[in-house]
Amino acid sequence: MAEAVVRIAAIADLHCTRTAQGAFQPLFASIQESADVLLIAGDLTDYGLPDEARVLAKELASLRIPAAAVLGNHDLESGKAGEVHQILSDAGLAILDGDACELAGVGIAGVKGFGGGFGARALGPLGEPIVKQFVREAIDEALKLEAALARLRTSTIIALLHYSPVQETVEGEPLEIYPFLGSSRLEEPLGRYPVSLVLHGHAHRGCLRGTTRSGAPVHNVSMPLLTRTFADKPPFLVFNLPVGDQSRRRAPMQSPTAPEAAPTAAAPLRGRRVTDAVAS
Repeated sequence: MAEAVVRIAAIADLHCTRTAQGAFQPLFASIQESADVLLIAGDLTDYGLPDEARVLAKELASLRIPAAAVLGNHDLESGKAGEVHQILSDAGLAILDGDACELAGVGIAGVKGFGGGFGARALGPLGEPIVKQFVREAIDEALKLEAALARLRTSTIIALLHYSPVQETVEGEPLEIYPFLGSSRLEEPLGRYPVSLVLHGHAHRGCLRGTTRSGAPVHNVSMPLLTRTFADKPPFLVFNLPVGDQSRRRAPMQSPTAPEAAPTAAAPLRGRRVTDAVAS
């Protein structure tokens, strides 16, 4: 019996402003045509203002597929993250902050994440209290991610973040800002659960793909990065993920087609679809 496949559209860094009325409707229409679920990996608004969230809520009103998101650093910019969260939740967007949900048979564990750097160069909790507080925030976000992952029992699991858990997908950014783009502390819980796919944004000039130490594929779905990389396509990725088997095995991940690859008649592409080959 063939496995069911769910099409997951992913994007990040919308940076919706108060003057963006109508700007996202063509994008969401294309996503709805191409996917069964939409995931947004943070920075939904530009300055974290309720008025920006209200504009985005209106843009999302025509979306007829389930959608989930995490907040990003820009969504916390004005100290009104609670209002932004509520406005977008009321619009039907599941906002995850250490929470988990199931959409179309796929388990989603979501958290904003935080910075701190990667590997041996990661910031340690030494010295001034403000440094320890910075590191504590990264640890707390990692613990929230682990708690969210532990709630899921689906065979296919996606970790939805804003900050990157691996260095690979921030490469291309200035070295000096790596510590502010992600943290390898976020990678630790990903290795303890059968995560099929990790999505994040934030690194506008980073790389598209990386891999955790445990082999889970990581994709940077920042809209500025996708716009620059796939100039002839709408700026989102689509992933085909198998669902239905409750054995909690890792689902095979598939890599983006080459930019020149033609869509099949059975599956018209609007964003960049992930298809045909296991990710390396």
